[in-house]
Amino acid sequence: MRVIIYTGKGGVGKTSMAAATACNIAGSGKKVMIMSTDQAHSLGDAFDCRIGCEPTEIRENLYALETDAVAESEKSWGSLKDYFKRLLTLKGGDGIETEELLVFPGLEELFSMFKILELYESGRYDTIIVDCAPTGETLSLLRYPERFSALIEKVLPMKKAGVKTVGPAVEAVTKIPMPDMNVFDDIERLMNKMQRLQELMLNKDVVSLRVVTTPEKIVINEAKRNFTCLYLYHYNVDAVIVNHIYPQRAMEGYFGKWMRLQEEGLDEIKESFSEVPKFYVELQPYEIRTLKVLDKVGGMIYGTDPDEVLFRQEIYRTDTEKKQLSIYLPFAGKDELILEQDRGEISVGVRNERRRFPIPSGLAGLDVAGASFENGYLTIRFE
Repeated sequence: MRVIIYTGKGGVGKTSMAAATACNIAGSGKKVMIMSTDQAHSLGDAFDCRIGCEPTEIRENLYALETDAVAESEKSWGSLKDYFKRLLTLKGGDGIETEELLVFPGLEELFSMFKILELYESGRYDTIIVDCAPTGETLSLLRYPERFSALIEKVLPMKKAGVKTVGPAVEAVTKIPMPDMNVFDDIERLMNKMQRLQELMLNKDVVSLRVVTTPEKIVINEAKRNFTCLYLYHYNVDAVIVNHIYPQRAMEGYFGKWMRLQEEGLDEIKESFSEVPKFYVELQPYEIRTLKVLDKVGGMIYGTDPDEVLFRQEIYRTDTEKKQLSIYLPFAGKDELILEQDRGEISVGVRNERRRFPIPSGLAGLDVAGASFENGYLTIRFE
């Protein structure tokens, strides 16, 4: 089974690219599920049909669904949420403010992503295509199981035993309700699900992420930050899709300046994502919606099988303790490298090529102290 996740800034055509890819793969005879975890769902608009939170058959071998974040949240932490609600309403009344306080940043997106795990573990599909809203920062939530593993393995069993033996006495004295045993069970179940989701996301034989961008400066900067964050968390980005490229024949007269800006943007994309396969999609003379159009565009995007893992290489390594960032630069020679720092970016020149990398948040604000080049990796030291 394959899981291919499309992410990118809003408005870049991420849904259209995901839907066109799903049509392409389904046309080859594989059973495909395309799902949206974006709260602003637009899959139904792309396919020009009504799609709900249950699998909808679009045509033979092609199914779609739009996740319901509220329903997924209830499934994921029902008892735990009820306990937090009891704590929040201990001194005050129950109201809409309480419900709003229980919506923690990132959790709705994370719970929506549990649907990916559910569909993957069901084994009903050959390929799962995901139209995904989360950026690299949201996907970093999947690292929680690593950070909380000691809590699960050591602390929770003691807490459960303590609540069972002295809980009633503590509750009587403090007037603070003690959690029921099923709350601890929910925590363990939630963490286990996060662990399985993280293991799936890090399985480079199964999961690929594809960043969709357009050749505009603001969008490219967001794509670079997203790309770097995903690689620093060891997710495999196997392609970058550059959408909304204006054709030369349309950029005369008034739009001539846009062509120059677009060429600058395309050069920056080449510099910033040089190792990763890039696919270019011209602006079409029609909306990318309906099966007929999606089939056509799906055949235009790739010159290869989109269901394959198109690229796999650890591009970035970061060590915040040693204050080091290592960057993979294949086929470069040490005497050919030029290293410069420009505010929040590192610029690396190799022969006539130039690469630009956003400095990771853990090293932000530091200056370059030195660098070394070994086994294809440029290691940059900060201070």
